[in-house]
Amino acid sequence: MKLRAMTWNIHGALGRNPRFDLDRVVALVKRHAPDIVALQEVDSRRARAQGVDDPFDILQRLLGSHGARARAVTTADGDYGQMLISRWPLSNTEIHDLSYAAREPRRAIRSDVDTPAGPIRVIATHLGLSLHERRSQAFALAKMMGTVGMPTIAMGDFNDWVWPGSVRRRLARALPGYTAHRTFPAKFPLFRLDRIYLWPRTALVATHTDREARRISDHLPVIADIAFG
Repeated sequence: MKLRAMTWNIHGALGRNPRFDLDRVVALVKRHAPDIVALQEVDSRRARAQGVDDPFDILQRLLGSHGARARAVTTADGDYGQMLISRWPLSNTEIHDLSYAAREPRRAIRSDVDTPAGPIRVIATHLGLSLHERRSQAFALAKMMGTVGMPTIAMGDFNDWVWPGSVRRRLARALPGYTAHRTFPAKFPLFRLDRIYLWPRTALVATHTDREARRISDHLPVIADIAFG
């Protein structure tokens, strides 16, 4: 079973200017034709301020037949959060609250993607900025995965740039195949904040990013070609 996974923090579809432009986000994602895509910082508040339809609805309609949404922030002006969008149906979908103390609310989506070759477990998330916060969230992600006994992918913006106590150190024990692209800041990438992890390690065939995304977001996307079985 071959598939393409993609993760991207779209920065509210604002790019490097205050003009909301979801069309550029959709065009770049479609160019890579992922079967499964995780998007972070989807923001309907900015869209509403400019008279644009809900980006959660637009992205779902244009990028995949199936999806799940995790709204981390809901206000009178709209919602902010992340999405998991898939070519194939999702089942057993759960939204987990990873929020830590007084920090910004964080969520994780866990779902089984029912591919033609069988189910694949997928976790999509956007972790916090502080070390203690991410350490707590890494424990929660590990608990969500449990004993890995089926093909599994975890992807998102992990905000993880230090080794001691890192998310990577914990997740790689269960998901030893992972990407290592520098994705932030998009203009001059220094940090490997955005990753795709998977089990088994040998399923990771090829990975790349797209520097054109620097015109759209402050993060670069990560794209992985995967072969299970």
